[in-house]
Amino acid sequence: MIRKLSLLDRSRTRRGHPAAQALRDTVALARTAEDLGYHRFWVSEHHSVPGVAGSAPTVLAAAVAGATDRIRVGTGGVMLPNHRPLVVAEQFGVLESLFPGRIDMGLGRSVGFTNGIRKALGRDAGDADRFEEQLTELLGWLDGTQRAYPEVHARPAEGLRIPAYVLATGEGAGIAARAGLPLVVGDLRSRDRVAALVEGYRREFRPSARSAEPYVIVSGTVAVAETAEEARRILLPEAWSLAYSRTRGSFPPLRPADEVEALEMTEKERELYEAALSGHIHGTEDRVAADLAEIAERTGADELLVTTSTYDRTALLDSCTRLARIAGLRP
Repeated sequence: MIRKLSLLDRSRTRRGHPAAQALRDTVALARTAEDLGYHRFWVSEHHSVPGVAGSAPTVLAAAVAGATDRIRVGTGGVMLPNHRPLVVAEQFGVLESLFPGRIDMGLGRSVGFTNGIRKALGRDAGDADRFEEQLTELLGWLDGTQRAYPEVHARPAEGLRIPAYVLATGEGAGIAARAGLPLVVGDLRSRDRVAALVEGYRREFRPSARSAEPYVIVSGTVAVAETAEEARRILLPEAWSLAYSRTRGSFPPLRPADEVEALEMTEKERELYEAALSGHIHGTEDRVAADLAEIAERTGADELLVTTSTYDRTALLDSCTRLARIAGLRP
C-alpha cells in the first residue's frame, strides 16, 4: 500500500451550480484533506473549459494555503509553455514567502487544447517542445544561476527552496530524470505504460541539488464506497463529460449520476462512455486496498495523487475519508 496520499482537485463545475461554487468546493475539500491527514493538495490549470473553473492555479493555491494550516499546497500543474518562466518564478516566490515550507511547484508541458485558446495565450502547439529549456530557465530564476538576463532577478523568489515536480506528459519523464526532479505520472488505467515510464525515469535519473534520489508520484482516479456499485456511480459524471467532449468538442459541467444513467446515448457515445469508466481504481475498501497494493508493487511509487471528480460532493468526501482509513492516515 502507498502510505503517502495526496489530492489534486480540478475545480470541476457542476450542472446547476455557478463556477464560483466549484472554487469554494476546492477550498473546502482542501480543509477536509488536511483534517484527514493527506500529505499535499494541488490545483490545476485549464483555460476556456466550460467544465473547469480552475484557470489560475497560483491564485487558487494562495486561497487554499490561506484556508489551511499544515497541508502542503501546490499546482498539478502550472503549464509552463503558457507562461514566461520569470513570472512563474515570481508567483511561486510570493506563495512561498507567504506560506513558508508549504508550497509545491508542479509543472506541466501542455498548451491550450484548441487553436483559439493557444492564440489567446500567445502560444502555439510547438511551445510544448521548449518545455525543457523553459524549465531550466525557471530553475535558474530560483537559484540565481540564470545568465540570459544578467541585470534581472526574480523577486522574492531568488534563493528560496521551492520543491519542483514534473508532470509526465509526452517527454516529461525523461526531462524530470535529466533535471533531477520528482516525477508525477498517470493515469492508472494504463498501468503497463505507467510502470514503463517509472522504470525509465529511475534508470535515467541524474541526482541534483534539488533531489538526490528519484521520487515518484503516481496519479489517478480512485473511488471508494460501501459497495462496488456506489463506488462506480462516483465515476459516472466524469465519464459522461469525457464522452461528451470527444463527440461534441466541449468539456461540459458534471451532471448527477441519475441523469447520466437515464441518458440515451449514440453507439459512439456509449463506446466512449464505457471506455472512460474502465480501468479506474474503485470499489469497497478491501478491493481498493488490494488494487493499490498491486500498483505499489509494480511501480514502487512513493506517493499517490488522487484526482477523482464527481457531481456528488458528499460521496466524494466519503470516498476520501475511506481512502485515508485504508492508508492508515492520522488526522
